[in-house]
Amino acid sequence: MKRTLLLALPLVLLAGIQIVKGQSHAPSPYAGEKDRTVKALSEAEIDGYRNGEGMGFARAAELNSYPGPRHVLELRDELDLAPDQVTQVQAVYEAMHAEAVRLGEEIVAKEKSLDALFAGSQATPEAIAELTESIGLLQGRLRFVHLHAHLQLKELMTEAQIQHYDMLRGYGTDSGGDHQHRPGHKM
Repeated sequence: MKRTLLLALPLVLLAGIQIVKGQSHAPSPYAGEKDRTVKALSEAEIDGYRNGEGMGFARAAELNSYPGPRHVLELRDELDLAPDQVTQVQAVYEAMHAEAVRLGEEIVAKEKSLDALFAGSQATPEAIAELTESIGLLQGRLRFVHLHAHLQLKELMTEAQIQHYDMLRGYGTDSGGDHQHRPGHKM
């Protein structure tokens, strides 16, 4: 038994070395991204930032029954929005979108600057710190802009509309029941 184990041990070690060796030559998850316009961002992300898209920034609100303005406008008929609600939601959307586009453009520009530092071998700890902190701040502001719009819509819609919105978006069922009034909500 000991002899079998002693003979098997080198084979197991050799197999382990081959596995590790094989893994060291696996392509990087970044393979194919070297020719990107901005290395840290995909074209879809650049477009998302420049077009003021949500990009998941308001997921915490959306998935907790705080409707998003763009989707509410798309579903206005199904949600039976009153004309004044449509006007208010449109105003929230336009303000959010304008600020999101502005911030998105700034983020893309800062990411380009960061990329240029490395591409030109000019990266220093100070320059990297300044740009990454600036990008982080801009991303935080952008997320706030999207979350704030969802917060505003919660106050513009009735409980029934919000429940129906959640159902239409696939977040739950529209039971038609529990329509308790929340402070600040129209009934």
